[in-house]
Amino acid sequence: QAQLPCRLVPSITPVVLMPMFLRLILALAHVAAAMRTPHVRSALSLAKRVSAHRACIPAMSQHAATGDQGGSRRNIMALIMGPPGGGKGTISKRLIEDFQFHHISTGDMLREHVREGSDLGKAAKEHMEAGRLVPDDLIIDMVLQTLDRADAEHVLLDGFPRTVPQANALKARGLKIDAALDLNVPFKEITERMSKRWIHPASGRTYAYDYNPPKVEGVDDHTGEPLVQRDDDKPSAVMSRLEVYNDSASPLREYYEAHCLLASFDGSDMPELVQQDRRSDAIYASLKMYMDWKIRQAEKEKDADEEIQMEGLAQN
Repeated sequence: QAQLPCRLVPSITPVVLMPMFLRLILALAHVAAAMRTPHVRSALSLAKRVSAHRACIPAMSQHAATGDQGGSRRNIMALIMGPPGGGKGTISKRLIEDFQFHHISTGDMLREHVREGSDLGKAAKEHMEAGRLVPDDLIIDMVLQTLDRADAEHVLLDGFPRTVPQANALKARGLKIDAALDLNVPFKEITERMSKRWIHPASGRTYAYDYNPPKVEGVDDHTGEPLVQRDDDKPSAVMSRLEVYNDSASPLREYYEAHCLLASFDGSDMPELVQQDRRSDAIYASLKMYMDWKIRQAEKEKDADEEIQMEGLAQN
């Protein structure tokens, strides 16, 4: 074969190549900088969740739960799960404020029924005084009664269901969980934070060495009396409670994951907040974006169902 003359081969000199290379490096730097911004990281995290959700749903469509769970008023029923000391109360308050969730803490609900002496409360009190667990059906009756009284589009369940049998019982009674929100906080972090809490027994004043320390270590600011650490706040006791929680929560997480409903949040999308000891803020940033999307989807599905119903009525 004849070789091409050297003069026909394009010549790319370093002078031409260098500006192109610099522009490429600059573009990549801009992309990398954008990837580091919290909003972009949260958006990418949401995109992954949505993609996984959509991939999961077709395989589970045959298992779709039925039941009106309060009829056309209800858009979202979410369950919030998290280890003791993991910030579940703080996250719940922010969800209530931002999305107007009606919060149902089953512990508070049970105590209220007992205090008011309602029929359900009296039945629950009999079991409690006899040292028995309150039956699941009785708790669900209370939840249903509370939902009937609540004029809210979004409901946040807290404390029930705790087990797979309870989740199945809830579903059998027509209450469909739309999202199981799992707060995945490292146990080591919880143990370290809770072990820094010390109290003044006489007054109940609480100090935390990481954000509210006493003026003098080990001494109450007002009386000068010694502070003590509750047995429940000692590292071994905290870790024991967390292990008990994990043993009971793991099957429930697997259950909701199998039904394409589990969304776990650990704050890793916002490492700068985690480094500032603000994991709760880091978790909520991603969780809030997820709930925005989840509620929009629920509203679209509700509008589509209503349109189908209207078409059916028109045909009849």
